Formats: sequence, structure tokens, C-alpha cells
Amino acid sequence: MPAEVNHTVVIDIDALRVGMFIQLEVSWIKHPFPTSKFRVSSQEQIRVLREIGVKNVRYVPGKSAFLADTSSASTASEQPPDAQVAAAPPAGVFTGVCADTARPVAETLADVCANLAERHGSQRFRQATVIYSQVCGALQTAPLVAREQVESLIGVFVDELHAQGTHAVRLLSENFGERSAVHAVNVAVLALLLGRALGMGDQALKDLGVAALLHDMGKTQLPAHLAEPGALLTSADLQRYHGHVGLSVELGERMKLCSDILIALAQHHEMVDGSGFPLHLCGDDISRYGQILALVNRYDRLCDPLHGAQALTPHEAISRLFAVQSDCFDATVLKTFIRMMGVYPPGSLVQLVDGRFALVVLVDAERPLRPLVLPYQAGASRAQVPLLDLTHSAAPGIRRSLRPAQLPRNVLDFLMPQPRISYFFERAASPQVAKDSL
Repeated sequence: MPAEVNHTVVIDIDALRVGMFIQLEVSWIKHPFPTSKFRVSSQEQIRVLREIGVKNVRYVPGKSAFLADTSSASTASEQPPDAQVAAAPPAGVFTGVCADTARPVAETLADVCANLAERHGSQRFRQATVIYSQVCGALQTAPLVAREQVESLIGVFVDELHAQGTHAVRLLSENFGERSAVHAVNVAVLALLLGRALGMGDQALKDLGVAALLHDMGKTQLPAHLAEPGALLTSADLQRYHGHVGLSVELGERMKLCSDILIALAQHHEMVDGSGFPLHLCGDDISRYGQILALVNRYDRLCDPLHGAQALTPHEAISRLFAVQSDCFDATVLKTFIRMMGVYPPGSLVQLVDGRFALVVLVDAERPLRPLVLPYQAGASRAQVPLLDLTHSAAPGIRRSLRPAQLPRNVLDFLMPQPRISYFFERAASPQVAKDSL
């Protein structure tokens, strides 16, 4: 490759324009993009870079391909001279299509925001599952190093939650691999969201997040078959399985975790009606951290069960927690969780009033009955179908929730290409953005 193609220029963030290929000189854990080298495709990406504090970027003119971008009202004559030079498209580049992928520019800011948010969530979730697996491998030989890894990861999550203001819960569409790691990260994400909704401060959230991520680490000391999804356990096996709670606490002590986190680890299967294990605690004998972990853990296990139980849809799981198992959980914690997740949590399969089938992909706690959905569209790929924002006054409502078996096979394959439910958080859209998304 000619040297001039890789020639770079450091430019101010204010000179950055859609179409520029850039290299970020910040740690991968400090930015939400899948890679540190990419071509800027939207004003939204530039806004995100400003928000995370990037002042300068390394611009690669030889790899840039400029896109038609109508989201900025500025003209070339209104821009500073340096910016005019930087924004000039290279000769021969077709405006409106990204040169290396021939992919059309996103039609709306809402589409760009949605794509960026899911990529961000997927990246963070994947990073967290990798870190969790590394931590599990280091519990015996380097417990203090493992603790530092967990605290660093949860600290980043809490900082992002704090920066986002009002949050929404997003369904991620990827399969992230090892089941135990996905469960641990799911519980951590939902516990942090619930803790924040309950008004917890940053340090409390960090302690809660550490406990949530590590709640099942004791299972690493058990025979693998005890945690297999389809394993039908004998009474002796079940008793041994229950022992993972005490093993998690022992490992937490090796990591020198604080007493509040150790108590949460010990209580993540306790229920306020005394039906939990291992100590059958009741009511206020269970810490707030323990109450949160018990609820979030149960919800995720209803959707992705162990020991031969039948998986429920997120809507069914919420319904069961409310209608059948409400006595097991603190009333305030359960009410806040249901309000946060919505009647149709992300991952729910629904039929709209107009008859279309759809998948709920995002729920804003401020508008829980009007989520963002992916509607089925025959003959199209998932990536081609724009999300439908039900908060818009002209959008149809939801008629009913559906089980996977109630959908035609082709519709189910389109809406849910992988059955496991994974969540992350993102900034909730403002009412104006929601309105403009249709």
C-alpha cells in the first residue's frame, strides 16, 4: 500500500467531518466504538466523541470517503479555513455511499443512533464476558488481580450510567458465547439499572455491580454438569448445587471484597418470604443488594433456565414475577423493576394492533407501554428494516404478547435468530428524537 494512503494528520475535534477515516488515541475501554480506527459515518458519532472528551483525532486522508450528510446546517463558507480543507472530498469518491462497503448512508438520525447504540452495547457486553472468563480463571491463583479487573469494569459501567442521565434498556442481537458469562453480565447490567432506578449512589452501585457479576463464581468449583441447562439433578446433586453460594462467598473473601459485597453474594438466592436458600432468610433480614440480586437473577433464569425448566419470554417472566412470585421479593424492588423493564421487556415477541409481528428491542422507563420494536418485513434482512417507535402518536399499539411457538418459522427466524436474551443500557431518546424517528 502506498505510504501516502497511511499518512495521518492530527486535527481538532471541531474540524472532524462525516466521511473522514480516523484513528482514536484513547483506550478501547474509554470509547463506545467497535474499533479505534473507522470512517466517521454520522454527526452522531462526532457528538459522541465530543461527549467522551476527545479533543483531537488522527485523520487519514488517504482512507477517507466522504458521505452526503445533511444533519449539519453549516456550509463550507461558514466553516473555518482548516475545516474547509479537511472536509473537501477526494477526487473520484462517490458522494452518498461509503466507498469501501457501498452501503447507503443511514436515512435518519434515529437509525444512526440505534445502530451506534447497539454496537456500543454489544462491544461492552462482549468485553465484559471476556473479562468475566478471565476473572474466573484467576480466582485461585491471582484473586486480588481478579478483583481489580472486576472493579475496573464495573467502574466504567457506573460512569457510563451516570453520564447518560435517563436510561433505556436495549436488547442485543448477538450471541455472546459461554452461557455462564452471559448470565453473569446480564445480571450485572440489570442490577445496575435497577439500583440506579432505586436511587443508589455511585459507590453503592459499584459494590452492587461487583456482587452481581460475581454472584455465581462459586459454580467454577463444581462439576460442570450441575450447571448444565438440561441437567436433571438428583436431590444430592441439588444440595451440592446450592453449595455454590457458600463457595462464592469463600472466593470473595480470597479477593478481599468488602462485607456488603460478601453479604450480597451470600443472599442472592434468598427470598423475602423465606423460600430461598441457603439460610431461608425473610424480609428485612435480606440486604438491599441481596434483594436486588435475587430478583434480577430469578428474572434472567426464567428467560434462560437451568435443570430442564422451560424458557419463558421476557413478557411471561415479568408476568410470573408479578402474578405468581411477588411474595418472594421486596415490593418496592419488584415494582421498580417492572416499571424499568416495562410490561413488554426487550426480547418480547408481540403482535401490533395493525396485525404485524414485532420484537421489542428497547424500553424507555418513561414510556414503558410504548417501546421501540423491530417489525417483521417479508423479503428483507434485519439490517434493512427500520425500527418502529411506538411512542409516536401515529404508530400502532401492541395488541398482545406471543410465545415463539405462535409465530410462523420464517417470522421467528427473522425476529429472533438466536434465542438467548442479552441486555445493555443506553441513553433514552428525547421526546423530539422519538417524534422525528418516524
